Amino acid sequence: MLDSVLQKLLNFAVSYGGRLVVAAVVLFVGFRLCGFVSKRLRGGKFSQKMDNSVLSILLRILNFVINAVLVVTAISILGVPMSSVITVIATVGAAVGLALQGSLSNLAGGIMLLIFKPFRVGALVGTQEYVGTVKEIGLFYTTLCTADNKRVTLPNGTLMNSSVVNYTGYEVIRADVTFGVAYDSDIDRVRSVLLAVAEAHPQVLSDPAPSVYLTKQDESALLFTLRAWCKSEDYWTVQWELTELSKRAFDKIGVVIPFRQVDVHIREQG
Repeated sequence: MLDSVLQKLLNFAVSYGGRLVVAAVVLFVGFRLCGFVSKRLRGGKFSQKMDNSVLSILLRILNFVINAVLVVTAISILGVPMSSVITVIATVGAAVGLALQGSLSNLAGGIMLLIFKPFRVGALVGTQEYVGTVKEIGLFYTTLCTADNKRVTLPNGTLMNSSVVNYTGYEVIRADVTFGVAYDSDIDRVRSVLLAVAEAHPQVLSDPAPSVYLTKQDESALLFTLRAWCKSEDYWTVQWELTELSKRAFDKIGVVIPFRQVDVHIREQG
């Protein structure tokens, strides 16, 4: 029995030994070349113009593709039929794709975010539910920090398929604050008070100059909108402080901010 086993091992070594050596050499040399190419690309002039996150993703994808080709090449050198290998790869790929459908959607969304850059880390953005500062853009999730210091994790697939407001996309942004005053208020006086409040605010820009418009005659009030331009990083400060300062200015001159009300008229039947 021992002689039979040794004979089988000898036959296997004679039949497949050379192929095993060639396959091992191909894998060894291929992996070393892959690492060398990755280092050259990371330190090249072309990579210096790219975002680090995008470069890292592209290099990972390139390494994965090259390694997969090397493994398939080594298997073919060993004499395994390529049709069987392709069938196994296709079956496994389909199963993994179905199991990780949501994750793959987030991965694709993350790559799109890093390539097209609708916003960057540090930007103030708003979605349908949240407003916060972007702290991290990962492959699968983007992390926001809200004004009350809450950590919000959003799937990248959802972000790429929904509307996102980038409040810091431009250097200058306009803050719109709406006020309701009583119908018997003096329109010119209300406008001058709001303009004075905006012009006196240190973070409101003089060019473009602030403006005030009567935008709507509501059921119980006249609605005025104050439009003031400021730097993007000052947006929320200007928005909140103009609201408070305008209310204080209205109180000083006696401008009434009415509650919603309904007038009921009673007629007597004669």
